[in-house]
Amino acid sequence: MADIIQLLPDHVANQIAAGEVVQRPASVVKELLENAIDAEATTIKLIIKDAGKTLVQVIDDGNGMSVTDARLSFERHSTSKIRNAEDLFNLHTKGFRGEALASIAAIAHVELKTKQELDDIGVQIKIEGSEVVSQEVIVTPKGTSVAVKNLFFNIPARRNFLKSNTVETRHIIDEFHRIVLAHPDINFSMYNNGSELFNLFESNRRQRIVAVFGGKTNEKLVPVDENTEVLKISGFVGKPEFAKKTRGEQFFFVNHRFIKSAYLNHAINSAFDGILREGTHASYFLYLEVDPKTIDINIHPTKTEIKFEDEHTLYALLRSAVKHSLGQFNIAPVLDFNSNTNMDTPYGYKNKEATNPNIEVDRNFNPFIDERASKNFQQSYKKEAVANWESLYIGLESKSNFTQQDFSEVQFESEEVTGSIFDENSTEKTQKTFQLHNKYIVNTIKSGMLVVNQNRAHQRVLYEDFLQHITVKEAVSQQLLFPLQLEFSNTEITILQSLKEQLEQTGFVFSNFKDSTVELSGVPVSVSDANVSLVLEQLINDVENEVPDSNFSQTDLLAKSLAKSLAIKTGQQLTIPEQEHLVNRLFACKEASISPTNKPTFIIISVDDLDKKFM
Repeated sequence: MADIIQLLPDHVANQIAAGEVVQRPASVVKELLENAIDAEATTIKLIIKDAGKTLVQVIDDGNGMSVTDARLSFERHSTSKIRNAEDLFNLHTKGFRGEALASIAAIAHVELKTKQELDDIGVQIKIEGSEVVSQEVIVTPKGTSVAVKNLFFNIPARRNFLKSNTVETRHIIDEFHRIVLAHPDINFSMYNNGSELFNLFESNRRQRIVAVFGGKTNEKLVPVDENTEVLKISGFVGKPEFAKKTRGEQFFFVNHRFIKSAYLNHAINSAFDGILREGTHASYFLYLEVDPKTIDINIHPTKTEIKFEDEHTLYALLRSAVKHSLGQFNIAPVLDFNSNTNMDTPYGYKNKEATNPNIEVDRNFNPFIDERASKNFQQSYKKEAVANWESLYIGLESKSNFTQQDFSEVQFESEEVTGSIFDENSTEKTQKTFQLHNKYIVNTIKSGMLVVNQNRAHQRVLYEDFLQHITVKEAVSQQLLFPLQLEFSNTEITILQSLKEQLEQTGFVFSNFKDSTVELSGVPVSVSDANVSLVLEQLINDVENEVPDSNFSQTDLLAKSLAKSLAIKTGQQLTIPEQEHLVNRLFACKEASISPTNKPTFIIISVDDLDKKFM
């Protein structure tokens, strides 16, 4: 039998490796940014077009590469970060994978420009599908510029599996956040389709967090600092009152590298146990420093999962550090029945010295002057008689002048107008609906029993109302006496600006858009002032993640998100008129049987089904 095993060609092997390394445009962004950081760059620029499908370019002012290194960097198993297997357990660099650039070059058009500081000229290399198209000498500044164009051009199936531009852009911004938060000492800038999204200058960690997530973030942060022989913890956690329903602002950094760890996340949740609202997640930005020999990074292709040598110790230290920080800054409630808070000395008085009180004497004060004046005033006061008061009663007759027979001016209300042909006591009001566990509305019908899910039913009603308002452009808005000012990050502001016209058609009135502040002068009738911030945050989150996936347009997504936020929640008690009104509104909808997320709104239990239960 002939031999059937053969070696794969390099371009095929690179495409297979690309399936592990390059999952989406965000993977390319991660690899290029990490390489720029390893090149000791102080300024890094990221340029994105069409959510990375058309262009992903990273420009840095790092060390650059020689001509040989530039050509060799796109070969398989080539890296400058490690030399032997032992280096895998003592990593101080980031982009150490030898498959990254080769895999990217196999599925895209790559253009590399690089120059070292001591060289007079640089080199430009163009690669298309693992094949070097050209290599020429160019004039370029110090550093490296890598442009990845037409991602997955030779693998159309992979390109079709990519999500919409909104979702892919969100993934790129997430990777950008993870890199810039880990390295606040580097200048970063990001451009999306020609517009600047971020321009971050060199700063400390707190300033970098505020610059990324908006100015309002500063008041939400509580510092965490703990230094032990095993682990060094620094960073910030968010105050419980600012906890969000989404998991967006949760960052772990181990040795300046972003990681995901459900185990360590559980430690944070246990530290916040009892002080978080149900359904909310605490924000945290924690920087952990451990001995590189005690961790293993090389266990996942994305390098975001780490295996620790002693996870239990790290869990206990992290939990206690966060708990101590919350208690130190009076975030967590403490019950001490023996202490008197009025006797506590504030920290600000620690180094202050006592000062003598200033005594001011009013030498012109005479307590007898006011007394004499009041006496004179009382003696000089004289009541004046009101003249001609009798004239007010001229023409009026006394009550005694009326006789019992004088009823010409008296009118009686007819009893036939207010009378009823039925006795009120004889009629009984029958209750057709009742609420079950504050979740379902039960209504009796001819064939049996109707059970309505109040949350899904209200979502359907609101969804069709919002769709009609956006389409017809005749929404009712209530004007606010005092405009609301809400703060968002740069990314969230961009999303709101894209939805501004459609939001105005639903009833929102935007008076001003500033750098990170949105001013509202009017809101829809169904939205209260207190819920405006929650509604907009939920909308932004749904747009970023494109939830639900089965939307037909941005208008459809907007209507679904608003209906989901404003619908009656499970556990809310409704009166009988409210129950009947909701049931009537539901069956007046075009699609009453399903919610906007394609889930049933009601079920019918027939009498036959009930009879079978008793057999």
